[in-house]
Amino acid sequence: MPHPQSRATAQGGKITSYQSIILFRKFTADQIFTGLEMLPGQHVLICNRDGEIADLVSMADAGDDIESFQGTLSPGFVNAHCHIELSHLKGKIPERQGLVNFVQQVMALREADAETKLASMIQAEQELFTGGTVAIGDICNTTDSIALKMNSPLQWHNFIEVSGFVEAGAEKRFNAAGEIRQQFIQQLSTMPATLSPHAPYSVSEKLFSLLNEHTAGQLISIHNQESPAENDLYEKKSGDFLRLYENMGIDITAFSATGQTSLKSWLPNINKNQTILSVHNTHTSIADVEFIETVTGKEVKDYFFCICINANLYIENSLPPLEMLMNKGCKMVIGTDSYASNWQLNVMEELKAIRKHFPAIPWEQLLRWATINGAMALGLGDRLGSFDRGKKPGILLLSDDKASRLL
Repeated sequence: MPHPQSRATAQGGKITSYQSIILFRKFTADQIFTGLEMLPGQHVLICNRDGEIADLVSMADAGDDIESFQGTLSPGFVNAHCHIELSHLKGKIPERQGLVNFVQQVMALREADAETKLASMIQAEQELFTGGTVAIGDICNTTDSIALKMNSPLQWHNFIEVSGFVEAGAEKRFNAAGEIRQQFIQQLSTMPATLSPHAPYSVSEKLFSLLNEHTAGQLISIHNQESPAENDLYEKKSGDFLRLYENMGIDITAFSATGQTSLKSWLPNINKNQTILSVHNTHTSIADVEFIETVTGKEVKDYFFCICINANLYIENSLPPLEMLMNKGCKMVIGTDSYASNWQLNVMEELKAIRKHFPAIPWEQLLRWATINGAMALGLGDRLGSFDRGKKPGILLLSDDKASRLL
């Protein structure tokens, strides 16, 4: 992607106008990551006081009053998957107990008074903001987060999560989620809110059908293949999820194994030109990815793989197949999951964890996942994710393995 044309070229001279207009700021650093590529420090990023990108030019054309930093300039981070409403569960669920135990403890502990929930969400939002996040794909099971988002400095896409594994309860579950969505739309009118299936192990075939019709052409999120038990369930009607259903008193007599992986079993239920944000993918195989390729651009408009590596380590001490996904050309984005399943809500810490476990993945590639890819996944590519003229992506300084906000 070409850089925005410098005004020096457009005007046939150096950008003297920027030197006299105090409404503009000019930044340079050892490197500038544009959202797509890494540039050397002989470049200057120019923006107005509101953070709108005006230009990206060579040092020779930038004039005076340049603010210089050690480190890398980057667009703000996009956190594609979070559960802000679970923030009050920080530190309450033991690590590495497996997904089924984790799910049961979330259900047992998630209730709290409104004041406690809001205070925890405010603390979480502050960490997200100061850590460089500018936009979030947030999972919502309740209306708890509406009050926080009314005056938030962040941009949010609210995924109203729908679950229910018993066929008979599908319409009731669907309608209840629809009522929650209406409250988000009414009170947060500038923010998108879309119904989304929770996970293959918690959504019945009828509920998938209702969601499929309702979400035609929309962006949806789904937790996918987070545990090997999910594939066991669909391939053989066995595994740890049977224990979950028994403990919850859910009768799955009517459920039949498909003999296929979880992904091959649920994905055909979404076929109305949706864009899918597939979260975790810890036990997704090459065959699954190749199956996705057969429907993308046809039944499915687009497919993004969201990686929440610290949550995978926290819950099951497992790693997603990143190198395979990269080699297959998958579109990758980054999420933090929740305080219930993570030590922090910091995209930089997610990137550092990936780099630790997958050192062969280039740093520039990881930054793409956290910026422009995330923006594209959430439908914000025209505003965030790169230093293109007219965008307001936020400006971060990455230095000493930390991200700090400049704008």
